[in-house]
Amino acid sequence: MLSEGNWQRPLKWNRDAERAGVPEKVFCASMADVFEDHPDLEEPRRRLWGLIEATPWLRWQLLTKRPENVARMVPWGSDWPSWVWLGVSAENQRWADTRIPVLLGLPAAVRFISAEPLLGPVDLRFDHECGDPPHRACPVMADCLITGGESGPRERPMQLEWARGLLAQCREYEVSTVPFVKQLGSVLGRELSAGPKGGDMARWPADLRVREFPAKPGSLRR
Repeated sequence: MLSEGNWQRPLKWNRDAERAGVPEKVFCASMADVFEDHPDLEEPRRRLWGLIEATPWLRWQLLTKRPENVARMVPWGSDWPSWVWLGVSAENQRWADTRIPVLLGLPAAVRFISAEPLLGPVDLRFDHECGDPPHRACPVMADCLITGGESGPRERPMQLEWARGLLAQCREYEVSTVPFVKQLGSVLGRELSAGPKGGDMARWPADLRVREFPAKPGSLRR
């Protein structure tokens, strides 16, 4: 919504990706929520769906705190474009329990969890029956989990054990949830002398230097 020129940029990215033969990731509306229920967003949202459909060489990452709105706002019913990734924010246990089950009921080709900023330990095992034979305390079946600390002037510190707990859950079960540790946050960044947001991975504990994606890697456009 910034400008007409901004709406045209994904079309160029799509052409470039097609020429290169390598899909490119696009993180959409990084400072907003596509699924906010506001009348001013209805027309831009319709335009966004058309733009997404016209750019199959882009991997559109849509992150929301409002997954309950998704099914009635997207035009695709049960047949979503294969290049749309849908994610929910799950910064603590309360929101993990609330949002992740809704995410897992939506038919996006790739479903991801953003536990960033991570504000507490999160258990991704839900008390429901699944599998063959049925069992309890099943892990999530999301495709990707992104985690990291908070940054900014009033950041709340992340404990490394919270992130380690999520990585362990991704690997403990035979599911395809791949982990991506984005940053350690400003507090840990200062403690580790790793620069803003703890962004210098060379200074991180080795077990947290994990950045995987469930598809071919590509640069991330914003």
